[in-house]
Amino acid sequence: MKIVNQISIYLENRPGTLAEIAQTLSARKINIEAFMVSEAVDYAVVRMIVSDADQAIHLLGDRGLLVIENAILCLSIKNRTGQLVRISERLSKAKVNIHYAYGSAGSKGSKGFLFLRVSNLERAQKVLKGM
Repeated sequence: MKIVNQISIYLENRPGTLAEIAQTLSARKINIEAFMVSEAVDYAVVRMIVSDADQAIHLLGDRGLLVIENAILCLSIKNRTGQLVRISERLSKAKVNIHYAYGSAGSKGSKGFLFLRVSNLERAQKVLKGM
């Protein structure tokens, strides 16, 4: 488990905006390691873990985009039944709220990643240690 910097980009909700962002980052050799997109009526929020958050923030900000950086948890977890139950119960008992989460899972038994934006990073790290 580690803390990683995530960028959140607020985009106009129209075709091509994600492609433009991906192209901008790719042109500067910034790798997108994980991402999710949440939509609203007029805009979308793209949350990303990238190889160089500072440079990405600068590049996208120069394009006039609102970009916010947050520290979130990244857990490397084995893909097995009940993992989300164990994680969310431990956080709940510690009174740590999960604001949002996204992740990936490989084939059963392999490792995947879970990214968590939580109300208290330090407490979450303590209760999830060893998972």
